[in-house]
Amino acid sequence: MQLGQPSRTALATAYARAYHQIASEPRIFTDPLAVRIAGITPDQLADLETTTYQNDSDMRRRRRLFLAARARFAEDTVADAVAAGTRQVVILGAGLDTFAYRNPHPDVRVYEVDHPDTQQWKRQRLDAAGIELPSSLTFAPVDFESQTLAAGLAAAGFDRSRPAVFVWLGVIMYLTQDTILDTLRFVAGQATPVRLVFDYIYPASASKGEEMDQRTARADLVASIGEPWLSFFTADEIANVLRETGFDRVDDRDAPHLVAGYLGIKPRQGSIVPPHVLCAMRTG
Repeated sequence: MQLGQPSRTALATAYARAYHQIASEPRIFTDPLAVRIAGITPDQLADLETTTYQNDSDMRRRRRLFLAARARFAEDTVADAVAAGTRQVVILGAGLDTFAYRNPHPDVRVYEVDHPDTQQWKRQRLDAAGIELPSSLTFAPVDFESQTLAAGLAAAGFDRSRPAVFVWLGVIMYLTQDTILDTLRFVAGQATPVRLVFDYIYPASASKGEEMDQRTARADLVASIGEPWLSFFTADEIANVLRETGFDRVDDRDAPHLVAGYLGIKPRQGSIVPPHVLCAMRTG
């Protein structure tokens, strides 16, 4: 992201999540605040949807359904953790995520971690939309150029001695592998049981054909706005990294199977290796 500006990819994700609420497609994820926090009308959302990332409407729809499915997967994971006794949720790179403002668990504290510029922009959006800040929410602004995640969360009152769920969506592909490893080690060091939900993308070389060209075009676009993809993993690679950093359970799902599972249909296959979302746990 550019200095002094909010993340443009965070805004694009928020628009896709909002459009999913009004599109004529099966609803995977319901978010009654998504359109409000987006800050534009449904007609404007529809216009933007036709110009986001690529001109292929089918690709846009698949991307949108995956974003909805990964959000639902994350919130299902949070619900499972809360049912098991966890009372802390950390949203890493929160962007315009609205879970904290819909949090159905009044005794669960939510920590939103993001760059100070993005967080200030979000607070302006919330105010403009008339969305109140719940007492269960704590903002934890972290500028990774000058501060660590550990320091930012400690300053916000986060308790390392209690279990937690970490949600880290749409982030690691923009980070260096050293930063990813540091974050994984930090999360794995939390009191158990600790859960971490995140998504990742395969190297471009794993894909082929026309869809690989479309993926390359998207990668070029995010790079052109100052937010290039930096890190890629295969399923085997990320599983090895998670084991090496201390996690002992991994539930990894690719986009077609994740979406199909929520829709009750057969997974669609393509010539591109789809993004994956997973839940990693350290249980002891």
